[in-house]
Amino acid sequence: MNEKIEIVRRCPLFAGIEEKDMQALMACLQAKEMNVKKGETIFSVGERPDYIGIVLQGKAHVIQEDYWGNRTILTDVQAGDLFGEAFSLAEATELPVSVIAGEDSTVLLVDSRRILTSCSSACNFHTRLIRNLMKIIANKNIMLTRKMEHITKRTTREKVLSYLSACALIHGSNTFTIAFNRQEFADYLSVERSALSNTLCKMRDEGIIQFTKNKFTIN
Repeated sequence: MNEKIEIVRRCPLFAGIEEKDMQALMACLQAKEMNVKKGETIFSVGERPDYIGIVLQGKAHVIQEDYWGNRTILTDVQAGDLFGEAFSLAEATELPVSVIAGEDSTVLLVDSRRILTSCSSACNFHTRLIRNLMKIIANKNIMLTRKMEHITKRTTREKVLSYLSACALIHGSNTFTIAFNRQEFADYLSVERSALSNTLCKMRDEGIIQFTKNKFTIN
């Protein structure tokens, strides 16, 4: 665990907790590591959501699939980010989504009950952890609202323009790199990959954007 402490400390969940306290905190939370290959499942739909996950290395996708196997990426989870916290804290009986590794990854699993319940040694971490967790959930609600702004547009072109515009504002530049490959981008916007590719090519031909793989420039 020692080599992962610095990565863990950068996670918003542990903001404000001093380095000297991290080892004791990890022991208190009974955190455990999980190594997964790209495409492997971390959490499966239907499972009981007892754990909160933290990506230490790599990335993950929170996905939802319908009866016919059509996939939508709800959230992209990067190193240092959490997943599964809303379902775990809500004490849902089963997960309505799955979490899969977007690339070879290492994740940290923490039993949510260990965060919400003070341990017998009465450590002083829990108040800070709960405060941090509330802030993370609030920020994720904001992110989901932004996503709704993109996917509720009528056409694929409008969805793409909405998303790329938001990325430019977030990065403070008209050139930026998105977190998705082409299939993941289509899944995120809830469109067909072929429709997305055609739209991007038309927008490039019209001089609206330039792109190389997942690096974009808005002209």
